[in-house]
Amino acid sequence: METIVASTDTIRLSFLMALLRDAGLAPVLLDQNIAAIEGNIGAFPRRIAVATDEAAQARRILREAGEA
Repeated sequence: METIVASTDTIRLSFLMALLRDAGLAPVLLDQNIAAIEGNIGAFPRRIAVATDEAAQARRILREAGEA
């Protein structure tokens, strides 16, 4: 797995996850538990990761969407 995005913006993360899923990838949202523990104050970024063999495609998709 490779991390392709880290952010504290939950709306942006949701959008990026949907974008990657729509492209046929299987992204995983990491660090959700620490975010829940810290009370969602935004101190700890959540990360989107994809399989290593999908990382280049995922980065290209984000770049084309203006999100890289």
